[in-house]
Amino acid sequence: MSLLDTRVPAVVLRIDRNPFHHGTLGAVRSLGRAGVDVHVVADCTGSPVARSRFVRRLHAPPPPDASADEILAVLRRVAAQVGRPAVLVPMDDATAIATGRLREELTGSYLLPVMPSALPERVADKAGLAVVCAAVGVPHPRTEVPDTPAQAAEDALRLGLPVVAKWSRPWLLPAGSGLRSTQVLHTAREARELHARTAEAGSPLLLQTYLPPGTDRDWFFHGYADRTGTVRAGGPGSKHLSWPRGAGLTAVGRWTPNSEVIALAERITGELGYRGIFDLDFRRCGATGRYHLLDFNPRPGAQFRLFTDSAGLDVVRALHADLTGRDLPDGDPVTGRAFVVENYAPLAALRPAPGGRELAWWAGDDRAPGLAMWALWARHVSGRLRRRLGAAAEVPAQRPAPRANTPSLTTDNEKASS
Repeated sequence: MSLLDTRVPAVVLRIDRNPFHHGTLGAVRSLGRAGVDVHVVADCTGSPVARSRFVRRLHAPPPPDASADEILAVLRRVAAQVGRPAVLVPMDDATAIATGRLREELTGSYLLPVMPSALPERVADKAGLAVVCAAVGVPHPRTEVPDTPAQAAEDALRLGLPVVAKWSRPWLLPAGSGLRSTQVLHTAREARELHARTAEAGSPLLLQTYLPPGTDRDWFFHGYADRTGTVRAGGPGSKHLSWPRGAGLTAVGRWTPNSEVIALAERITGELGYRGIFDLDFRRCGATGRYHLLDFNPRPGAQFRLFTDSAGLDVVRALHADLTGRDLPDGDPVTGRAFVVENYAPLAALRPAPGGRELAWWAGDDRAPGLAMWALWARHVSGRLRRRLGAAAEVPAQRPAPRANTPSLTTDNEKASS
């Protein structure tokens, strides 16, 4: 018997417009290699994902700011085109939250985990997560939710600068606003000015105690909670390089044993009654050694293919197998295995990998996306460079101030070289 029931197709859903979302390609390849027909509902215009030979069909997605009703309408249209019930795989927070709330309306067309409809939104909301962690006893950075810009400045000083600023519901941030989901603030004035943009951001601003990064401090856990609540597949990973450095996505990660991270993941999902795929981010405090939960993403993390065990099971395959009534095999962890995103860490992609390695874009059995990524990335980088040079050229040159009759400040070395 094959690992997955190939009679049941899968629909991979994403409304985020990021063309470099390698997690979507990972889901397509994982299911497609197992023989599942994979339909992609995402904006793949110019994206390497569209080039994958494992894509059965591309479907137009809802707009980035789509309401639940708009998402439902698109999913019903796709269901009619697919023609049979399919496993639904949301790939971003907005779609995970929407499909959780729409579960009853989607029943009959899609297979989804059974859990409280508001739970994905509760854990994805940064303010809600702070409350959840306090309730279940999982360490979390001290968090304040200021009501006014003045209160934000006071809270920043009380927490101790620098502080981490997060928008409670980052999936609501409008495109082109320049607002970032997370950033580090170094002054009380920055906190005051950022809070003043709350209405524009669409959700409250949070301020959190800053936990400095460092060696062996950034960790993540990807898992799948099956219909009984047991955490299957996935595992703990250490982040060796992020992009941007210090606070971004995982550019280089490694499957690394960590019993404390596993225990925290099982505790929070068990207490909540969570079902389905999840992605947790932790940072270890250098002073106390405790692992603090920073984010709970109710969907696959972009590097989920790192955790492919000896039986070939990952969290996306676990979802498909569990929802179609298949038994999940008990594979062994492949600790030491690495995951590298080539466009963010090209040198790491070229180094030897004794423990095995998964590349985000390149694959010998699916070469077109990797080739397309480098062409697209070159255009992306050159475009940014041109914009920066253009902006620099628009700044008028400063005319030097008239020299006063003062003694020369030229050094002896500069005199010798002139």
